[in-house]
Amino acid sequence: MKPRIVGVIPARYASSRFPGKALAELAGKPMVQHVVERSARASLLDEVLVATDDPRIADAVRRFGGHVRMTSPAHPSGTDRIAEVVRDLPCDLVVNIQGDEPLIEPSVIDAAVAPLAEDAGIEMGTLARPMGLDEAVDPSRVKVVLDRRGFALYFSRSRIPFIRDDAPPPTERPYLLHLGLYVYRRETLLRLAALAPTPLEAQERLEQLRALEHGVRIRVVITEHQSFGVDTPADLERVRGMMGL
Repeated sequence: MKPRIVGVIPARYASSRFPGKALAELAGKPMVQHVVERSARASLLDEVLVATDDPRIADAVRRFGGHVRMTSPAHPSGTDRIAEVVRDLPCDLVVNIQGDEPLIEPSVIDAAVAPLAEDAGIEMGTLARPMGLDEAVDPSRVKVVLDRRGFALYFSRSRIPFIRDDAPPPTERPYLLHLGLYVYRRETLLRLAALAPTPLEAQERLEQLRALEHGVRIRVVITEHQSFGVDTPADLERVRGMMGL
């Protein structure tokens, strides 16, 4: 039987660098609408909905015909917001899709979902793309290293792996940039959301480390997709330029 797969887009109004960015206008539509419409084109998703604690975002989603669920304003992360939604949502797999990526590629969502749809033994998945040293030295760029089967060994804001001078010559882009899209089995998401933050998670400020610290293996799919999140008004102007606006 095909698993039921739901994409959930967490969206909040409050943002220290860009309040209300989910409703920022792009080509006559709020940014969240672009994310919903592009995500809905992913062939493996049965449903796409927005999870928010703000009535302004909920109203905007309803106006363009999207599905929305209201959540508590107390959640510390998007993962916790999604967990509240899926507690009462019949599904097998849950995809956490970032609400600030209006250029998300539907095929990339499908690529992340495919391993879990095909193998019931995989509990969690995500994406990464190759990058060079110029990006790897930036602590805002989260790096990931993998085992030989494509599962994450560790995520870090530090440059990993550390390539010594006497090591074999690395490839042109020897590092992997983690992209913040996650696929969970429903029961795995609920289990992780119920756990307290772990030491490495708190030190690196990376919530995916909670999964690794509790022994949950994360399958990482490599893509060439150039993910671009909107964190500031300047980012929004860049996206407008990329869209030819």
